[in-house]
Amino acid sequence: MKKLKTIQHKVASPLVNMGPIKLRQPLPTEGIENVDPFLLLHHYGPYAISEFNNPFDLPPHPHRGFEPITLLFKGEQLHRDSLGNEMIVKAGDVQWTTAGRGIIHGEGPSKEFIKKGGDLEGIQLWLNLPASKKMMPANYQHLKSEYIPVIENDDETIQLKVIAGEQASKKGVIKTQTAVNVFTLKAKESGSVEINIPEDHQSLVYLLDGEILINESTILKKGEIQMVVFNKDGNLIKIEAKGTSNLLVLSGAPIKEKITQYGPYVMNTQTEIMEAMRDYQKGKMGYLY
Repeated sequence: MKKLKTIQHKVASPLVNMGPIKLRQPLPTEGIENVDPFLLLHHYGPYAISEFNNPFDLPPHPHRGFEPITLLFKGEQLHRDSLGNEMIVKAGDVQWTTAGRGIIHGEGPSKEFIKKGGDLEGIQLWLNLPASKKMMPANYQHLKSEYIPVIENDDETIQLKVIAGEQASKKGVIKTQTAVNVFTLKAKESGSVEINIPEDHQSLVYLLDGEILINESTILKKGEIQMVVFNKDGNLIKIEAKGTSNLLVLSGAPIKEKITQYGPYVMNTQTEIMEAMRDYQKGKMGYLY
């Protein structure tokens, strides 16, 4: 039996300062520490990138204990990591890094993109790993846009891309460590679609731009309410686009473990955080120059 999920939280997407740049951070935000297993959602850009303006250039830095994920909507980025990967990530592509026991990576607009100029916009998502997998070997998955399964609604006004998880018999290419769904949705014009989400999953919808009606009750609009978090009480999310819109739909089985976080490390205890810091200093997470 289909039942619409009820809404637990309505969230704006406030701008925050991260070093030299401003970006939107709907998660974590006041009153919401995480939406287990999702720890952080950053919406960066669009930034006008050129040889005279390149604010989003992240030098090599470490991670341990979770999965940092980038979904690129506009522009072009270069990814480099201590596993030896060096990839150009283009608009529509996804990079899914499993930090596990430790990885060092850096990313920023490619030299070619800086030279020609253009807008850069993306989502940076932090997905937690359970204690049993926090020290697994690091891994990197690069998913090109053309290989992402696509579902269209009946009148072809809405495209749903299945990056991870499953929807309408289409399975995401990304290999996940826990049960999660990561979907992007693009509406070309007004239209509606229903998305099936397991009742036991924590779930949210984040609007990048446009205007949509969620579950016949809540309007999401850029600059106003841009994210809703759902209760675990139904199995369906209904989305009605009011015009051209872009959004992100996330759901996952909660891990339900204590989280201890310090900067780029997400572990279960303070001792494990100290170990991560020492391991990074000793070069146990590899090197990237």
